[in-house]
Amino acid sequence: MSTAFVVGATGYTGRHVTERLAREGAAVVAHVRADSSALGAWTSRFAAAGASTNATPWTDDDMARTMARLRPDLVFLLLGTTRARAARDERATGTAAGYEAIDYGLTALVLRAIRSAGIRPRVVYLSCTGARADSSNPYLMVRGRFEQELQASGLPYLIARPVFISGSDRDERRIAERAASVVVDALLQGAAVLGARALRDRWATLSGVTLAAGMVHLALDAPDGRVVADAAAIRRAAIAPAP
Repeated sequence: MSTAFVVGATGYTGRHVTERLAREGAAVVAHVRADSSALGAWTSRFAAAGASTNATPWTDDDMARTMARLRPDLVFLLLGTTRARAARDERATGTAAGYEAIDYGLTALVLRAIRSAGIRPRVVYLSCTGARADSSNPYLMVRGRFEQELQASGLPYLIARPVFISGSDRDERRIAERAASVVVDALLQGAAVLGARALRDRWATLSGVTLAAGMVHLALDAPDGRVVADAAAIRRAAIAPAP
């Protein structure tokens, strides 16, 4: 049985990944912030799905000790914030909470903890299409920078690069993103009718359910592999039999 540690478990993708892993028979540990006001609710939800909850504080030493104790076979790095949420969190806490601090900073902290613990899990990182360390877009830049660090780490990895992630079950109202995904999906569906199915599969929106299924199946397959998967590969894996 694989042991999976899920960072960002309370996010839209993270909750689906946690629940999917449990259904596939993995021993799942879902990380939730120690200071989260909803820690009890998440603990109950994940327990009902067959997963345990971990509230390790966000420090290098604490996370390294957790990694050394749990020795997970898979570590899912699914953290992400938005500009609106970052601004709200910064006002509430007085500490930086943007892409650099959350999307890159906390993700890089977990990678350091893995290396400090001396373990070799397969690291599954949720990135995005267009991620580049030299991008002028801060969101794409931090993901590209972490991709480079993960690929240079010597650890086995799966880097998932979807375009849009959306669905009717998403709690956050990301109106602009949702509207863009609807327009793009309509255009891609029209192209698919004319024969451009590969184009549609690569660029169309992935729901949380589909993204989670694809990432989990790809993560469990070839655990020592080093794979970068676009939306088409994730979509194919989502409908394939579990490894």
